[in-house]
Amino acid sequence: MTLSGTVYDIEARAGAAGEPGALPQWRLDDLYDGMESPRFAADFERAAAEARAFAQTWRGKLAAVAASPGAGVRLAEAVAAYEALQDLIGRVMAYASLLYASDTSDAARAKFYGDTNEKVTALAGDLLFFELELNRLDDDALEAALAAPPLARYRPWLDDIRKEKPHQLADEIEQLFLEKSVPGASAWNRLFDDTMSALRFDVAGESLTLEPTLGKLQDPDETVREAAAHALAASLGANVRLFTLITNTLAKDKEISDRWRKFADVADSRHLANRVEGEVVAALASAVTSAYPRLSHRYYALKARWFGKDKLAHWDRNAPPPGAPPRLWSWDEARDTVLSAYAGFSPRMADIARRFFDEGWIDAPVRPGKAPGAFAHPTTPSAHPYVLVNFLGKPRDVTTLAHELGHGVHQVLAAPNGALMAPTPLTLAETASVFGEMLTFRSILATATDPAERKAMLAAKVEDMLNTVVRQIAFYTFERAVHLERRKGELTAERIADLWLKVQSESLGPAIELKAGYEVFWTYIGHFIHAPFYVYAYAFGDCLVNSLYGVYESAPEGFAERYLAMLAAGGSKSYNELLAPFGLDAKDPAFWSIGLSLIERMIDELEAMG
Repeated sequence: MTLSGTVYDIEARAGAAGEPGALPQWRLDDLYDGMESPRFAADFERAAAEARAFAQTWRGKLAAVAASPGAGVRLAEAVAAYEALQDLIGRVMAYASLLYASDTSDAARAKFYGDTNEKVTALAGDLLFFELELNRLDDDALEAALAAPPLARYRPWLDDIRKEKPHQLADEIEQLFLEKSVPGASAWNRLFDDTMSALRFDVAGESLTLEPTLGKLQDPDETVREAAAHALAASLGANVRLFTLITNTLAKDKEISDRWRKFADVADSRHLANRVEGEVVAALASAVTSAYPRLSHRYYALKARWFGKDKLAHWDRNAPPPGAPPRLWSWDEARDTVLSAYAGFSPRMADIARRFFDEGWIDAPVRPGKAPGAFAHPTTPSAHPYVLVNFLGKPRDVTTLAHELGHGVHQVLAAPNGALMAPTPLTLAETASVFGEMLTFRSILATATDPAERKAMLAAKVEDMLNTVVRQIAFYTFERAVHLERRKGELTAERIADLWLKVQSESLGPAIELKAGYEVFWTYIGHFIHAPFYVYAYAFGDCLVNSLYGVYESAPEGFAERYLAMLAAGGSKSYNELLAPFGLDAKDPAFWSIGLSLIERMIDELEAMG
C-alpha cells in the first residue's frame, strides 16, 4: 500500500508457518482513538484552516519577501509554519494509513482511508504553491537570506527542493497532477492492495492469504513447498489480466509525468528522490550483475548438491538445508534476542528499540486482511514510529523484526530534525535496518555450537543477502525493461512474463529451474506498484552496511557514536557527507565490491562445510 514515508518490505521478508504464542497489536490511540475521534476531526479541521490561512499569507509574496530587509527571518517564519502543517497533516494521514493496514479488507476502514486521502490531497493543494515559489526565487537573493540563522537551519531542505527545480511545472499543471492522483495512480494502488488482500491460495486444501502461503516456500517438506508454489501460480494466474492492466496503467501514468517533467531516463525521478546520482546506481547494478556467477549461481549450485540434485525447482530456492534442525521462536525469545544484540552494540540503541515493545508500537500477528510483509512507518516527528510485522516464529521472522526495528530506531533518532528534514532517502533508509539485522544475525551465530545449526544459519543469511542484493537488482532490471517497453505500447501478460523469466533466469543461474507457474510471480511484488524502482535501495543499503560492518569489525572504538550520529542526521546530510566519517565513498567503483565480497566469503565458509 502507499504509506507516505513508510519503509515497506515484503518480497524478501515473508514469514513461514508456526505457533509463536501471544503476539502484540499496536495501540494507535497514541495518534487518535478511532475513526469517529473528535480529536481527529478537530485536527483535520485545524489543518484545513491553517492551510488556507498559510496560502492567504504567503501565496504570490515570497519573491517580494526575499528581496526585502530581514528576508531570512521572514522566510524562516514561512518555512516553520509550513513544517508545522506538514507534521499535523502527516499525523492525520498516518493514522488513516495504519488503521487501513491493520485490516485492508474492512470496508469502513477502506472508506476512511480513501476519504482521508482525498481530503489530504485537496488540503495539499492549498500548500502546493510554497515549494514552487521557493524554487522560483533568485539564487542570489535566497543565498543572501540564508545568511540569517533562522533560515540557515533549513538550508539542507532548501538545497534538496532546489534540485527539483528543473522538473517542476507551472502551478496550474502541478495542481492538476496533484488532484488527479487520487482517482489516478492512488486508485490503481488501492485496487492492487484490495485485490491482493482478498486473494486466497489453496494449499493442499487449506485456504491461506498471501503471507503464510509465501511462508510455506520455506517449509522443510518439499511437497508442501511445491503445493504452495502451485497455489500461488493458480490464484495469481487467475488474476494476471488485472495485474497486467494495473502495471500498464501505472507505467503509462509515470511515462506521462516523466515526459512533462523532462526526466530523460525511466528511473531518473527515483534517483532524484533518493538524492543519488544515476551513474552511482548504474555502477551498483553493473557490479551486482557481474557478480551473479560468483554469488547466486555459485550458491544455488552448492545448495542443489546439498539436495543431491543437478537443479532445484524454484519452490526449493528458500528451502532449509537438508538436516537443518527445526527452530521455532517465541515472541519473547525474538524480542530478547534482538534487544540483546542491539545492546551489545549500543545500549542507547537498545533502549530506543525497547520502547517499541513496551509502549505498544508493534503489530505482530498474522490475520486475514492485514497488510502482508513488514514495514516501519515514521508517522510524524511529533509522534513516534510504528512497526508492522507478520510474525510466525521462524528464524527469518526474528531477523525481519530486527530489520524493522532498525528502521524504527533510525526514525526516532532523526525525528528532532523536524518534518522537513527527518525523512531519509531510501538509499540511506535501509542502512539502519540492514545493520540491525546484521547485528542480530551475528549475535545468534556466535551462540550456535551445533555444526548443522550453524550451517543452516549461514545458509539463511546468504539467502537473505542474495534476496536483498541479487534479487532486488534483478527486480530493478525487470522494472527498467517493463517501463522502457511500455513507452512503445501496452505489454501483454505474456510479454511481461517473458521479461520476468529472462531476468530471473539470468540472476538465479542454471541451478534453479523455473517451472510452469513461475511466470506470474512478478504480480505480487508490491514495490513495482507502489514505488517504481524502489528496489535498488535494498541492494544499495545491504552493500553499504556490509562495508560499514567491516569498518566496525576492524575499528570498533567510537564506531557506535559515529553510527548513531549518522542516523540522527536524518535527511539533513547527503549520503556522501554521512559516509565520510567512516572513510567510505559510494562513488568509488571499488566500493560495491567490498560489500559483495562479504557474501562471497560466507559462501566460501558454506562450501568448506561440505
